[in-house]
Amino acid sequence: MKSGLVRMTNNTTKDVIPTDSLRDFVANALAAQGVRSTDAQKVAGLMVEADIYGYGTHGVFRLRQYLARLKGGGCNPTPNLSVAHETVATAVIDGDNGLGHLAMAAARDLAIEKASQAGIGWVGVRAGNHAGPLALYVRPQTEAGMLGMAAAVGSANHVPPYGGSDLLIGTNPIAFSAPADGQDPFVFDMATTIAAMGKIKTLIQQGEPMPEGWMVGKDGKPLTDPNRKSEGFLLPIGGPKGFGLSVAIGLLAGVLNGAAFGSDVVDFTSDTTSKTNTGQFVMALNPRAFGLEDDFGKEAARIFAEMRASAPLPGHAPVRLPGDGKTAAAAAIRDTGIVLKPALRRDLDVLAEEYGFAKL
Repeated sequence: MKSGLVRMTNNTTKDVIPTDSLRDFVANALAAQGVRSTDAQKVAGLMVEADIYGYGTHGVFRLRQYLARLKGGGCNPTPNLSVAHETVATAVIDGDNGLGHLAMAAARDLAIEKASQAGIGWVGVRAGNHAGPLALYVRPQTEAGMLGMAAAVGSANHVPPYGGSDLLIGTNPIAFSAPADGQDPFVFDMATTIAAMGKIKTLIQQGEPMPEGWMVGKDGKPLTDPNRKSEGFLLPIGGPKGFGLSVAIGLLAGVLNGAAFGSDVVDFTSDTTSKTNTGQFVMALNPRAFGLEDDFGKEAARIFAEMRASAPLPGHAPVRLPGDGKTAAAAAIRDTGIVLKPALRRDLDVLAEEYGFAKL
């Protein structure tokens, strides 16, 4: 389809961009900052894939941040990835400070390869960078009939330790996936804070307020102006439970890989010149290693069907599982194109002018 304007029901217009056009645009943008063509295409594909699956806060929206770090020297445009340590079932990949998608995609593929042989593959990443939504690195496991897990140390500290006031923890996301017979696998991707910082940044771009309960100021009072995000901090999910989970992720994705955690974390938005040494990990688990053959997907589908059949409480929508409807929605977007909100489309045009590459 051709790029054009679609009239929406709220009397606003939004751009609908063919996915291949958006992918080429992002690849050209990255290449303009010295990223190798093959790497630019790979990263652009993953960034657009994030938007296709509905993770708009971690897709093409992040292009401005990536270009700024490439221009500032904080991100290596021509990394040489390497396997720093390896066993039959584990490995650590050194991302050479390149775009984070490259190291995480390599970690995902190696984890799946190891799980096919050893039953489990656990691959850590160090010297990485922001890599978009973790769902990108756990959904492919389900396509191979495996379970997946991934986690990352957040790319900036926005959270104090529970009861403290110093910003020492990030949003530290975690994702989990599992195959299930039917159209949609189980794919669960979340931050360990009530809201991811990416959501707050999109509110700033769109000029919208922030819901109460996402952040509090240093005085402990609710903060609802996203433009004042630097004046407070994000709240962890479940209070001390979310804090404990984020610390556990920091140990597994950061300390275990020789990557940054705590005060060593660099804010990749405000600091475009320093290496971030972002830490992540990807895991693949093969049900066949437990003697299940193809039974896991069948049993998961049966249990999920029971859950969906549960009568909803008054005022609630029918029960849904994480990942429900994603496959069909993604297929529709691939066919019709990606809807870009006006503020994002304007920013992409501005980026093209600032960095000297072709507009959409």
